[in-house]
Amino acid sequence: MVRGSLGKLASRALSVAGKWQHQQLRRLNIHEYQGAELMGKYGINVPRGAAAGSVQEVKDTLKNVFPSEKEIVVKSQILAGGRGLGTFKSGLQGGVHIVKAEEAESLGAKMLGQILVTKQTGPQGKIVSKVYLCEKLLLVNEMYFAITLDRNTAGPLIIACSKGGTSIEDLAEKYPDMIIKVPIDVFKGITDDDAAKVVDGLAPKTADRQSSIEQIKKLYELFCKSDCTLLEINPLAETADNKLVAADAKLNFDDNAAFRQKEVFSLRDTTQEDPREVAAAKADLNYIGLDGEIGCMVNGAGLAMATMDIIKLHGGTPANFLDVGGSASEGQVVEAFKILTSDDRVKAILVNIFGGIMKCDVIASGIVNAAKQVDLKVPVVVRLEGTNVDQGKRILKESGMTLITAEDLDDAAEKAVKASVK
Repeated sequence: MVRGSLGKLASRALSVAGKWQHQQLRRLNIHEYQGAELMGKYGINVPRGAAAGSVQEVKDTLKNVFPSEKEIVVKSQILAGGRGLGTFKSGLQGGVHIVKAEEAESLGAKMLGQILVTKQTGPQGKIVSKVYLCEKLLLVNEMYFAITLDRNTAGPLIIACSKGGTSIEDLAEKYPDMIIKVPIDVFKGITDDDAAKVVDGLAPKTADRQSSIEQIKKLYELFCKSDCTLLEINPLAETADNKLVAADAKLNFDDNAAFRQKEVFSLRDTTQEDPREVAAAKADLNYIGLDGEIGCMVNGAGLAMATMDIIKLHGGTPANFLDVGGSASEGQVVEAFKILTSDDRVKAILVNIFGGIMKCDVIASGIVNAAKQVDLKVPVVVRLEGTNVDQGKRILKESGMTLITAEDLDDAAEKAVKASVK
């Protein structure tokens, strides 16, 4: 329910940084059960639960963790939102179910190893490798809570609403006056007054006010100490025993902090990611997979975006964003070609290099070496300009490779589009 719900509101109503749910940014995303474990370490109230990766583990969890529970919540674990309304390719409806304890094992068997398709996975879906078994809580009130980074205030921003359990976009449309925003001074940290404002905005019905303030402060502590870029809880719920509980949460972490957040980043589940992006990250390449037919290899993010735009202008569709950077080695160029050619949808490759720090001869040598290691079955259009361009063109010419050369970007894009439809 909560996963991926903040982006539209953040860009439209709150002016926070980026439409993260629509962009594939390099921010670590972890599973719900992992987030619950992390929050528990900070003293944040979360439902009692455990993850299981096999039917036997489901059986053991039911026996050891929930021996007397009559009902269990069974949640499929994938890194995408909309699980509750998703559909398994096997035909099973819904990735989140509340069932009788004796039915949990058979339901887990139907989920594990199956592909779940949601509004955020695309038609290919994602495989469910674990299910999260949780106690069923008696919730008396549901609210919305999030901490993100706000460019306007140059610091953390807490967003809260006294209604929750549904998407924040819907809440913003129906109850805009109920949404409060509390910017936090990054140097002072969260104060009691800040936390009290948040609690007042949440307007809990029965939960102890002081305990609620302490929970808000602990959530902020987690956000800062773990280098989060997003902490979103929907719903933040009140239970029958008058506690605030993070019933479902999404956490993202800043990749730039990986060097000091080794424990958090060890939670990364690469099986849930695009394998091309995983391979690119290992090679230290900036890659984002798209749905087009023209593979792109460019140096510089700005030039890469311009290349994609001009391909579109000429009637083609880029298959990826790939920036090899200014200091790529021949080995990285080879890896880039391997990634591009691994995409069956790619019908042509456009190499567009404007050599500044990046030297054209290095790119040319990488292309030649890639051709020796990769079976190039699609036409390759090359446009080189800048540092060592003559050496680069000579290397390509002497290689004997069949390449389509271009004089400028417009010419290269036009030739790539024509080559992709032959």
